[in-house]
Amino acid sequence: MKQGISLIVNGEARTVDVEPTELLLDVLREKLGVKGPKFACDTGTCGACTVLLNGKSVRSCMILAVEVDGQEIMTVEGFSRNELTPLQESFVEHSSFQCGFCASGMTMVAVELLNKNPDPTKEEVKEAISGNLCRCTGYHSIVQGILGAARKIT
Repeated sequence: MKQGISLIVNGEARTVDVEPTELLLDVLREKLGVKGPKFACDTGTCGACTVLLNGKSVRSCMILAVEVDGQEIMTVEGFSRNELTPLQESFVEHSSFQCGFCASGMTMVAVELLNKNPDPTKEEVKEAISGNLCRCTGYHSIVQGILGAARKIT
């Protein structure tokens, strides 16, 4: 039996009917057209589906949509479309991503980290992204991108 939920997605109030078993990732992608979070592992281990739920990074493939009724979700699409953020600029400057599949999830955990700690150490960055997998870069350029963003904002 479908249930209506209301949530704020990237600053916009949205209402959608969901099944009790539908995952947040599926609702975002299939019903709301938000394609930034990626479907990959379906077990919460890769981080490609990471979004911010009330400012905290979560795996959207592990959360039922009904659990986020009345809450705020931010995805990579929530950034300005007119100009790059310091984090996005730094990712570009450091060629942080190759294929880009992990970029959305990595970006969201980086946003959470920089919001909590605008001047993280290299070790703190590595710890923050440790739950997100990237098969292309070896992580060095991602870490450098986040550290570069920290220098831009402090």
